[in-house]
Amino acid sequence: MEPGSDIHAITEKVRQESALVDRILQEMDRVVVGQRYMVERLIIGMLCGGHVLLEGVPGLAKTLTVSTLARIIQASYKRLQFTPDLLPADLTGTLIFDQRTGDFIPKKGPIFANLILADEINRAPAKVQSALLEAMQERQVTIGDETYPLDDPFFVMATQNPIEQEGTYPLPEAQVDRFMLKVRVGYPSKVEERQILDRMVEDTPIPLEAVMDLKDMRRLREAVRLVYMDDKIKDYIVDLVHATRFPEEAGIPDMAELVEYGSSPRATLFLARASRAHAFIRKRGYVTPEDVKAVGADVLRHRVAVSYEAEAEQIDADDIVRRLFDHVEVP
Repeated sequence: MEPGSDIHAITEKVRQESALVDRILQEMDRVVVGQRYMVERLIIGMLCGGHVLLEGVPGLAKTLTVSTLARIIQASYKRLQFTPDLLPADLTGTLIFDQRTGDFIPKKGPIFANLILADEINRAPAKVQSALLEAMQERQVTIGDETYPLDDPFFVMATQNPIEQEGTYPLPEAQVDRFMLKVRVGYPSKVEERQILDRMVEDTPIPLEAVMDLKDMRRLREAVRLVYMDDKIKDYIVDLVHATRFPEEAGIPDMAELVEYGSSPRATLFLARASRAHAFIRKRGYVTPEDVKAVGADVLRHRVAVSYEAEAEQIDADDIVRRLFDHVEVP
């Protein structure tokens, strides 16, 4: 597509379709105070067909946000509370013996839903984490000898406690890489916390309007794919990801000893998709460097492994990503 030839038509279509996103945000604001950043990242993941990992201390409305979103988009929803005694079959399902027929019949697990909330995913042992993350990647589950496709669309929104907390099992890097975005959820402001207090005192259920269905969701995903991305933006994305692997080639030699290893090619694809979705939410039919910067930390922070030297200097992945965006030339 030539830039400028159909860009106005794309922008007009994006403006029309993104009106649904505005309605989602309006309904979310009726229930969730603040946390607009987290809500937008969940919508970006949904528009791209990607999974989202939310990290933050308990009590920051992560679970409330995901369950509210499921009601607004009319998606089938299952919440999985991860615990140390959970088994893979508790997620995927198992075979049950039918005494009448003498056969084993499959009993599907709760993972067969459109939107899965994997609550406190890092409190479950590795086998359970692997079972979920394999389903996320393959979008299918094997029970006995039969393989069953998962619902379409299928999104996993996982919450994770900070790994310093007791009783947590860190997700292996290769598995956490399957999450499109890792979003750090912070505390509300004083004004927002006062609003939360006022709402909780009333303690009355807030009626929600379902503003779209899964058919609308599929249509929005197609509209996001139409958002134009110039070759210079594509080069910018590749430069950023490449700089996580070889910072000295990007002109950041002092960062080489701070990075154990950089991002996989999956980061390049996800950064491009997330940038398109961010432009879509902002009602633009084309991607700008600001879109890339807006989603860059969420796409890259869990794909950059910091070295022991960095940890000794109390430099984390977010610091590394900030240095990347400061040094890599913007088109």
